Amino acid sequence: MKAATIRDVAERADVSVASVSRVLNGAGPVTEATRAKVLEAAEALQYVPHSGARSLSTSKSQTIGVILPDLYGEFFSELIRGMDVAARSLGYHLIVSSSHDDAEEASAAIRSMRGRVDGLIVLSPHLDAANLAAGLAGRTPILLMNGGADASRPSIVVDNHGGAIQAVEHLIATGRRRIAHISGPTGNLEAETRLAGYLEAMARAGLPTTVVEGAFTQASGHDAGAALAAADDRPDAVFAGNDNMAVGAMLALQDAGMRVPEDVAIVGFDDVPIASLVRPALTTLRIQIAETGRSALERLVRLINAAGEAVADTACEVVRPELVVRPSSHPATSDNSRSGGRLRADAGTPSLKGENTR
Repeated sequence: MKAATIRDVAERADVSVASVSRVLNGAGPVTEATRAKVLEAAEALQYVPHSGARSLSTSKSQTIGVILPDLYGEFFSELIRGMDVAARSLGYHLIVSSSHDDAEEASAAIRSMRGRVDGLIVLSPHLDAANLAAGLAGRTPILLMNGGADASRPSIVVDNHGGAIQAVEHLIATGRRRIAHISGPTGNLEAETRLAGYLEAMARAGLPTTVVEGAFTQASGHDAGAALAAADDRPDAVFAGNDNMAVGAMLALQDAGMRVPEDVAIVGFDDVPIASLVRPALTTLRIQIAETGRSALERLVRLINAAGEAVADTACEVVRPELVVRPSSHPATSDNSRSGGRLRADAGTPSLKGENTR
C-alpha cells in the first residue's frame, strides 16, 4: 500500500495542506476543531511525516549528532542508552560517530554532521580536541563532555579529582597503606585529573605512591595488575582509573594467588554494569552514566530551542561521583602481611609501565 502523503491527510480532514503542516509541526495558529480533525485523519491514514520535507520547512532535522572517542565498552553504551531514551521522548534521532581518540578524525566527523544535525554532543578527553570541536561547530549548538572545565561554553565534566580523593581516603580508612594507582593514558584529561587526585590524597596521608600506566581497557588493567603482583613490594590496595582496568587488574592479581579483598583491595571508577557482577563485586565511584547522558541530551535540546536568544547557556555542569562500597574493598585483616613486603618509608614514586593497548 502506498504511504499516505500530507495531501491525503488534508483531503480526509477537509482542510488545507498548510493547516495540516501547522498542526503537525506545532507552528502557527489553528482552531481546536481543525487540530482534532487533522490528528484523527493522520492516525487513520497512519501518516508519517517525511523527515527531509520537515527539515526544509522548519530548518530543523530533529537529529542530534554524538561524537565519542570510542564506541567500545560499557561506559559508552550506557551513555548512549541514556541519550537515546531522552532523544526519543523529545522527538529526536541520534547520529553517533567515533573519533577513535584522534583530533583529526573528530574534526572530520564534525564536518560531516554540520547541516545534517540540529546540535552536537562531543565527548573530548583532550583539551585541544575540545577547542577544535567548538571552533568547527560554527552556529550549530554544541555541548562538550568529559573535557576540562571551561566557563566559556556549555559543558559537562565529572569531578574526577574529588572522586579519586574519595577512593584513596576510603582505602586508607580500611587499613590499607600500600596503595597503587593504575592510571589512564597520558594526555587524557580525565586520566590525568584522577591521577592528580590520587597523588594529592596519598601526599596528605604521608604514604608512598606507585603508578602503573594503563589505557582504560580491561587488557591494560590486566597487564598492570600482573606487573604489580610481580613487584617486590606488592600493594595491599589498587585504585584503578576506571572499572574496566579495575576488573582486569583483579583477574591478574587473583591469578597470581592474591585474595581480594583479604590481600589486596580494589576500587574502580564509573560504576559500569559489570562492576556489580564480578566477584567480589567492585567498589567504585558512581557517576550515573545513563542519567548523565539523558541530562546532556535534554540540555542540548534546550540550547537548540534557545538558539539566537540573548542569554546563552555557557555553564560548566559538574557531576559529583558517589562512592559505592562493595566487597572488593572490605576492611583489611590481620593476615594481610602475607600479600608481600612493605614499601620503605622513604620510597619515592616508582612507575611501572603497563602495555597501552588503545
